[in-house]
Amino acid sequence: MIKVTDLHKSFDDLDVLKGVNAEFEKGKTNLIIGQSGSGKTVFLKCLLGLLIPDSGSIEYNGKAYKHFSKDEKREISKQMGMVFQGGALFDSMTVEENVMFPLKMLTKMSKQEMKNRVEEVLDRVNLKETNHKLPSEISGGMQKRVSIARAIVNKPNFLFCDEPNSGLDPRTASVIDNLIQEITHENDITTVINTHDMNSVFEIGENIIYLEHGVKAWEGNKDNIYKTDNQKLIDFVYASNLFQKVRVAQREGL
Repeated sequence: MIKVTDLHKSFDDLDVLKGVNAEFEKGKTNLIIGQSGSGKTVFLKCLLGLLIPDSGSIEYNGKAYKHFSKDEKREISKQMGMVFQGGALFDSMTVEENVMFPLKMLTKMSKQEMKNRVEEVLDRVNLKETNHKLPSEISGGMQKRVSIARAIVNKPNFLFCDEPNSGLDPRTASVIDNLIQEITHENDITTVINTHDMNSVFEIGENIIYLEHGVKAWEGNKDNIYKTDNQKLIDFVYASNLFQKVRVAQREGL
């Protein structure tokens, strides 16, 4: 579980996060949504420890990061997996080498133990027999699955995903969404997803934080988002005619 209390972050004279409070639950897909400039990317970077907040606190399983020793900070970073927006795979490495990379960096496993673990996670993301392929030799959706495999290979307690569906067609994006949710439930991970994809919101939004100009303007889930009276959230989520129709149908009980 991650608990955020009164989080502030500024750059020069620009206030990006303005007292954000949030809880990201273990074993659930927690989504951060908001327009460009809402502060969601800065928020995610603070959760990852890549940016230090100006004030406020972030607690991981009950302990504030600002009170961690250097060793504790190093240990919590080992417990984090990250799925980057563009996949961020090493072009010159095979699928197996990409997935194995965190194990080489963060563990003392033997070569065989690492290979066994890589086989296990590649099997989990339905990528058997791709070990020796390069990223350029597989599809964009498969590359995202490799990125997920790499993120979970070290059995993280926290999984962060930055726009995991970026560049994917709707069908492939849905596969990625459901894979992330399944892995979250299976392993009881605290998963935080930064997304602008409304299909993801309605498909896997078990806990949703809506940021507006650095402030948490709404919190809920994929079911009660239909019933919100927050007009700016309504305008953001139901920007397309499709979602407007969905909202009307939900309210009319169709």
